[in-house]
Amino acid sequence: MPWIRVDLSAGRTEEQKQKTAEAITNALVEFCNCTPESVSIVFNEVTADNWAFSGKLLSQTKTT
Repeated sequence: MPWIRVDLSAGRTEEQKQKTAEAITNALVEFCNCTPESVSIVFNEVTADNWAFSGKLLSQTKTT
């Protein structure tokens, strides 16, 4: 029974997460011989003040 945790920055729509869940589930069914019912996915949305790269919080960096 696969348990998948997806950490991503906050702000994705419900539709985006739904499509992502479907794609991940389909990949596991195809490549890992799982049933769709056995796949569990958790989306963990992280705010920019709780995520850092290269020692800098995302909330303190400019995005392009």
